[in-house]
Amino acid sequence: MKRIIITLCICTAWAASAYAQYPYTLKKCLEEGLANNYSIRITRNEEQISHNNATLANAGYLPTVDLSAGYTGTLDNTDTKTRSTGATASERSIYDQTLKAGLDVSWTLFDGFNISTTYKKLQELERQGETNTRITLEDFIAGLTAEYYNYVQQEIRLKNFLYAVSLSKERLRIVEERYHIGNFSRLDYQQAKVDFNADSAQYMKQQELVVTSRITLNELMAVQEVNRPLRVNDSIITVNDDLNYDELWESTLKTNANLLKAGQNTTLAQLDYRQVLSRNYPYVKLNAGYGYTFNKYETNATRQRSNWGLNGGITVGINLWDGNRRREKRNASLQIRNSQLEKEQLELGLKADLSNLWQAYRNNLRLLNLERQNLVAARENHEIAKERYLLGDLSGIEMREAQKSLLDAEERILSAEYNTKVCEISLLQLSGRITKYLE
Repeated sequence: MKRIIITLCICTAWAASAYAQYPYTLKKCLEEGLANNYSIRITRNEEQISHNNATLANAGYLPTVDLSAGYTGTLDNTDTKTRSTGATASERSIYDQTLKAGLDVSWTLFDGFNISTTYKKLQELERQGETNTRITLEDFIAGLTAEYYNYVQQEIRLKNFLYAVSLSKERLRIVEERYHIGNFSRLDYQQAKVDFNADSAQYMKQQELVVTSRITLNELMAVQEVNRPLRVNDSIITVNDDLNYDELWESTLKTNANLLKAGQNTTLAQLDYRQVLSRNYPYVKLNAGYGYTFNKYETNATRQRSNWGLNGGITVGINLWDGNRRREKRNASLQIRNSQLEKEQLELGLKADLSNLWQAYRNNLRLLNLERQNLVAARENHEIAKERYLLGDLSGIEMREAQKSLLDAEERILSAEYNTKVCEISLLQLSGRITKYLE
């Protein structure tokens, strides 16, 4: 039994290790998430519902056919008094029976263009279902891409903190050796130990952030084992500095999903208005059927009777006044105007968002270039400080300051890279070009 348990543990550990070693690219994460994410699957089902609803039958184009059958029985007691003689004749428990069966067809031939308008509305709702799916997909791609690069950022930061721990450990080793031979004071030794413990604590805290980001990434991909090991293919954050504002705005006006949905809402409002107007026209309805009736009488002169045959008719009418038409017409007209205003408001909001993001994007690019220069200077400064520290020409506090300057420079450039990437993702999402990350 112990051997089996040990074997299972080894296999589990090996599988987890293999899973961790398999590198996940951004495209692979997106493909897995698009296939499994629950929100996307729900939205796709809703899109299918709108597709199923866009039929001629649901709009009212097709006739309805009903098959019905029924049985009726009456049990009566009758007292009949004649006028001439005054005699009363009594009949008890008279049981008469009726059996009916028929096939009925009802068809609205014309309903003031309401049927055709309803069908167009169902088709527009089908297109809006596709747009809603697209919005969900684009939101998901943007969210997962941002989290993917956040995970890359946290992994890089973890390596930076590990490097800081190694520097502090080496400094502690040097101070400890020189303290024992009397070159450094106990204060220098305690300060080096404090700095080493602080860097170690920061490294441990960063490990927690890496795990949190990994769990979030697995959750977005709808992985049941959310804490599974995950190794991504990217070790750096690569930013695209080639975006063009005019191209982004032109693409936003043409392909932004929310703007397309606003246009569809305007179309739906116009169709609602046409449905109200359709009540000003007459309607034509056709009815036809084939039926069979069987009657059985207990006391009637006729013992039983059967009827069967065709029936049909046509109904023409018009609703002259219902008290609500004028109100509904005014409200529908206002709804059209509101939908147009909402589209204009959305367009203005998109332009403001695009301008703000573009400003942040360009500023972060300039900041990134500046921080790259600072990082080169910080590394050179740290190397010089390290050499002087080993020669005894630099105090521990000054060495710590040089180390901190290097780590701060690495942190600033990492933040600038991630912030630039987030701006890039948001700009591509606004312009409807977020799917480029799937290429």
